[in-house]
Amino acid sequence: MSKHNHPFHLVTVSPWPIIISLSIFNNLISTISWFHNLTYSLTLTIPCTLICMYQWWRDVTREATFQGIHTINVYNGMRLGMILFIMSEILFFFSFFWAYFHSSLAPSMEIGQLWPPLGIKPFNPFDIPLMNTIILISSGLTVTWSHHAMLNNTLTESMKSLLLTIILGIYFTSLQLIEYIEAPFTIADSIYGSTFFIATGFHGLHVIIGTLFLFFCYIRMSSLHFSSIHHFGFEAAAWYWHFVDVVWLFLYISIYWWSF
Repeated sequence: MSKHNHPFHLVTVSPWPIIISLSIFNNLISTISWFHNLTYSLTLTIPCTLICMYQWWRDVTREATFQGIHTINVYNGMRLGMILFIMSEILFFFSFFWAYFHSSLAPSMEIGQLWPPLGIKPFNPFDIPLMNTIILISSGLTVTWSHHAMLNNTLTESMKSLLLTIILGIYFTSLQLIEYIEAPFTIADSIYGSTFFIATGFHGLHVIIGTLFLFFCYIRMSSLHFSSIHHFGFEAAAWYWHFVDVVWLFLYISIYWWSF
């Protein structure tokens, strides 16, 4: 920062934006090729994208942890960016809820004007879905516990509660996998199956991403990258996890319980 007379962060020259853009483009081409010819170039392009992501985030971690570039103004900008990102995710799931309620509140003649459509047996909301609800609510409590422990400079307690959150996230994903395997209907079974698997599937993907987010925060925490006044990476992960919790509550009430 001694080279600048302002508190803002002007990013240094980095090769990763252009490289990861090309890598994502290769993913698109490989996916289209896979759809048509069943080629397996995705096994090469996806690892390349993951490696580029790791290298880019490694540089950002160095800027924040070792170089001291992330000042208060930079921190406020990242907070705003994370808030806007979560708002975009809310609108993303809003489209799924719109499709679900549009089809369920006024079922069309094509599905017999019934909801759920005739022949589809919905999940029992008091079975695995209720268990998953308890798991996610508990994980929201443990990640809040971890955050407050970090604010109070009790690193060991923060790491233990964060590890418990990660375990609960993996447990949730495992139960959802069992639920999908035992599902009595598929994504091809009318609008009910489509909206159910799209909404819960994307939520499951967000749980996996959030679990990985928290896992890397745990690694950084064990490497002493965070302090009580400098831990935005972990704070952003906690925000993201709470967003996942709230979306699941809406999914449980509307798709599982209300349709039963």
